[in-house]
Amino acid sequence: MNLGQKLKQLREENNLTLRKVEHDTSISNAYLSQLENGKIKNPSAQVLYKLSIIYHVEISVLLAASGLIDANDLPRHKVLINSSLLDENLTAAEEDILLRILKNMRSYGTTII
Repeated sequence: MNLGQKLKQLREENNLTLRKVEHDTSISNAYLSQLENGKIKNPSAQVLYKLSIIYHVEISVLLAASGLIDANDLPRHKVLINSSLLDENLTAAEEDILLRILKNMRSYGTTII
C-alpha cells in the first residue's frame, strides 16, 4: 500500500472528510487530495506529523508508507507503544480484536471511560 492509499484508508477509518482534516491540520484540501491520489509523493515531515496525530497513528507508519523507512522496522503493535494500558504481551490476534471492539464502540458513539 502506497502513502496515498494509506492516508485515504486512515482518514476513512477515522470517519473524517478532507475538509475536516484541512480544518484541523491547516493542510489544504487540495494538497490532501493530491497526497491521497499519489500526485504528491514526498510530503514534508511536518505534514506527516500533523496527519499522524489526526489519524491516531505513529508517524513511523506514515514514514514507512512513504518509503522513508523500512516497513519491516515498524513495531508490531498498532496501538501506541507508550500507552500505559497496553499489555506488551498481547498477541497480534488479541490486539486486532481489541482494536475492532474499540472501532465498533466508536461507530455507535459509545463513550469509553
